[in-house]
Amino acid sequence: MLDGQPVTAAKWTDDEPLECVSVLPESPNVVTVCFQAPSGRPFDFLAGQFLTLELPVPGETIYRTYTISSSPTRPKSLTITIKAQSTSIGTRWIIDNLRPGMTLKAKGPAGRFTSTHYPAKKYLFISAGSGITPMMSMTTEIYDLGRQCDIVFVNCAQRPSEIIFKRRLEHMASRIEGLDLKWVVQEADIYQPWTGYMGRFNQLMLGLMAPDYLDREVFCCGPEPFMQTVRDALAGLGFDMNHYHQESFGAAEFTVTDGGDPALLDDEAPNADAQAELVFEASGITHACAETDTILAAARTAGIAIPYGCSMGICGSCRTRKISGNVHMVHNGGISDEEIEEGYILACCSNPLGKVTLDL
Repeated sequence: MLDGQPVTAAKWTDDEPLECVSVLPESPNVVTVCFQAPSGRPFDFLAGQFLTLELPVPGETIYRTYTISSSPTRPKSLTITIKAQSTSIGTRWIIDNLRPGMTLKAKGPAGRFTSTHYPAKKYLFISAGSGITPMMSMTTEIYDLGRQCDIVFVNCAQRPSEIIFKRRLEHMASRIEGLDLKWVVQEADIYQPWTGYMGRFNQLMLGLMAPDYLDREVFCCGPEPFMQTVRDALAGLGFDMNHYHQESFGAAEFTVTDGGDPALLDDEAPNADAQAELVFEASGITHACAETDTILAAARTAGIAIPYGCSMGICGSCRTRKISGNVHMVHNGGISDEEIEEGYILACCSNPLGKVTLDL
């Protein structure tokens, strides 16, 4: 007390280095690093924000940005949870070299990807791989408040053993009402039965996981191709994208242009006022349609028969080879990446953008 008033402790600032106090393995090539301030000062940040670390890798100093995975409700320490990729330099150095007692310079915290800026009664957190880290921070903050919440928490991983924070989140869900966990994996671990969702995240899964998704504030984090899938799924179902927020990491998604060169993929969507032209090369027919028409519907109008089944991009019956042009396709697993690279599309869930030539 000072003159009858409580003394407020000074907060940590980035003019002081961070001291590593522990390195905890999470899953293959994933660790959680816990930092404290040597002065003992508490950390002040918003759930979902990031830090930029100065890393003394051999031969140079590099800077890498990492999301804070701990919660501001636990201010005496700060954690980052990182995954090393095959091309990682900074993250690989941290995993191989950083030990308790060592210090690093840091800048931040910073970033606007935080539920603090978008308070809501219902949240939908969707992540893939280490994109789970800001979701963990935001969920822990809500959990620590001790109040009833309404969070649908979706995380996608290659296999169950690679789901980061799985046990910790399941413990939290067992202690608080309203935290609904949904896991999606590409494949099961050997000798380990898996009863959850399997495959790629898609519109059907979204409807099953969160039937009231239209009423939720959505936060998404993961590789750009994954976030593109989430954006397409939500937009295709009429979601108000003003309530969608994302934090990206990794390389941007690429598509292949007519010339075979890779080009960055925009969120280019069909325009209801724009006209498209379909050229059915084998049949010698050219047909005008709207960009919002699916290729399947336009082909039927033009008298071209394309086999189809589900009409939802699942069964793959309407797989068709595109010779040239660009389409906007939102499928639900009925076509592989290899088939897309070879020029194939699913007619039932593809919209023509401009002139498109098909091998029909």
